[in-house]
Amino acid sequence: MDIGTGAGTVLAAGCVLWRRSPRGGGLEVALVHRPRYDDWSHPKGKLNHGEEALHGAVREVAEETGMGCAPGAALPTLHYMAKGRPKQVRYWAAEAVDHDETFVPNREVDRLVWLPPDAARLRLTYDHDRALIDALLHALRLP
Repeated sequence: MDIGTGAGTVLAAGCVLWRRSPRGGGLEVALVHRPRYDDWSHPKGKLNHGEEALHGAVREVAEETGMGCAPGAALPTLHYMAKGRPKQVRYWAAEAVDHDETFVPNREVDRLVWLPPDAARLRLTYDHDRALIDALLHALRLP
């Protein structure tokens, strides 16, 4: 759905955060739970005024997960309505760096899980977020 990017559009950015599992090396995707909305999604958030989207995506990953990331390929930009306003969210594939198994809940995110792609698709709350898993696999050239 193309809503456009006119005045009043909420601009946001995020990452489909991935890693190789420490138990077997398979691909895992990070999902975050936001208690305010009781949903599971990819780390993302609104851009600060004048902030470049990629910078905002990396900042949001750090704020929501406590991890650094190495952004890679651009993924599809999502356009949808949120609270009656058009929203545009730009995404990148990003490999987690400087991560360990310790997640510290914060004001916005109370849980983080690492799941294989198929399980991540099932856990995600919104259909539009599921397509990003396929885009990640394509970007990483995985089946």
